[in-house]
Amino acid sequence: MYVSDLIEDFLEHLEIESGRSKKTIENYRLYLERFLELSQEILQKDDIKPSDITKEVLRKYRLKLNRYGSDNGTEDLQTITQAYHLIALRGFFKYLSRRDIKSLDPNLIDLPHIIRKQVTFLHYDEVEDMLEQIDTSTESGLRDRAIIELLYSGGLRVSELVGLNRDSINLARREFVVRGKGSKDRPIFISEACADRVAEYLDARTDSLPALFLNNSRNQQTPTTNGDFRRITARSVERIVEKYARLAGITKHVSPHTLRHSFATDLLMNGADLRSVQSLLGHADVSTTQVYTHVTDAHLREIHEKFHSETK
Repeated sequence: MYVSDLIEDFLEHLEIESGRSKKTIENYRLYLERFLELSQEILQKDDIKPSDITKEVLRKYRLKLNRYGSDNGTEDLQTITQAYHLIALRGFFKYLSRRDIKSLDPNLIDLPHIIRKQVTFLHYDEVEDMLEQIDTSTESGLRDRAIIELLYSGGLRVSELVGLNRDSINLARREFVVRGKGSKDRPIFISEACADRVAEYLDARTDSLPALFLNNSRNQQTPTTNGDFRRITARSVERIVEKYARLAGITKHVSPHTLRHSFATDLLMNGADLRSVQSLLGHADVSTTQVYTHVTDAHLREIHEKFHSETK
């Protein structure tokens, strides 16, 4: 079989057997088709077999990938994007290995060293400053406060928040389950204050639509049966968060994900262990959660100076 056919088999495997999301499969298709395109250039032939992919082909592919933007008149691929290409390729060769198809050893594919960007987060008083800017005398104001409280209290991704329905969240128990990346379920816990804010928003609503958060449109002409034309969008949530951060005089860029960063950082600075934070965030790998640990360095220094005995 040719690599082009096996890529299609691998993508079907990801969809059916691994249950990967549609977006993940789209990205893997892009990365692997780019690998095929560049490998065809390297080998100077259209029909490539897995056995044609040698260590030398891999070396030349990585070189082409690093120069991809310059060679195509576009921006160079960032190191993290190159890493995503290689992760997809490594998964593809692992799949071939499980099928006993002679191919490159996936362990030969090393990922580039990635310097992660500084995580932006808000301190608790900054979140409070944002909440104080909200006019809660209106339904939209009650909604905006509930959204910000829920993002910060539950550590939700914006995609998870906009997908919530009224019956998704148990305000009495202050816990519920969301389906995050990789179609994995994880528990969400929220504070009593957050539950109260969500309840106040729902009490102010006069509709019976299922979505937990609605946009401000009153257009009832859209032909949908479940009212999802009224469901708030991720972009609208981004604008809401940006608006109140600006009104609060916060100069750093603040997004819904900043509130998720703030949720994680607050837990770590108050003594939560990394593995627990990993579970609460829904990270598959603890290395993803470790991006937050450097922001607590100042706090750890304070702990060291307060509790460690000095020699005389």
